[in-house]
Amino acid sequence: MNDQETGLRARLVTAGVELVTLEGVHALTLREIARRAGVSHGAPRRHFATHVELLAAIARHGFGELAAALTRADDAVPGPGHGSGGSGRDPRARIAALARAYLDFAADQPGMFDLMFRHDVLEGSGIGLRATTLPLFEIFVRLVGELGTPTGVRPADATAALWANLHGLAQLRSWGSLRLASGSDDIGPLLDAALVAHLGPETR
Repeated sequence: MNDQETGLRARLVTAGVELVTLEGVHALTLREIARRAGVSHGAPRRHFATHVELLAAIARHGFGELAAALTRADDAVPGPGHGSGGSGRDPRARIAALARAYLDFAADQPGMFDLMFRHDVLEGSGIGLRATTLPLFEIFVRLVGELGTPTGVRPADATAALWANLHGLAQLRSWGSLRLASGSDDIGPLLDAALVAHLGPETR
């Protein structure tokens, strides 16, 4: 692939990122992405084998942004070992910071967040999203393992349950349904409750 082809692929992905940010997943047609990138409506097919492959490339950009947001949140957690890869810092505080960053990302980037987890749409893209998403999940698994689970549940299972809870909170807030369940749009108390439910009460 030459520089011109690489540049056009990047333009198409950038156009898709802008579209999903401004208008949501429904706007990500090949024609609209091409129009926003300033190319012919047939150009995406010459650089991405399928529409799904282009959508997956856009989602991979989103996972990169989420990874950066989680890293910033983790780096901001104080304690022994701060700035040295996290050793010695309270794993529960780190999990809470990562969970908050995850929910903040979902609120700030609802269109991208929706696309990223549409595995029913993105499956078979050939982009290798699993290799992008698993390291993020494994960060949580490692921290849950360090903390320990109150009922002896496997860290991977406890993490998956916590993630499902967080994702549900994010979706309910996005749909405007959170107030119906909690009487408030404040997600903080629900995040605290989710952490207690899946990790046990905080010890001081």
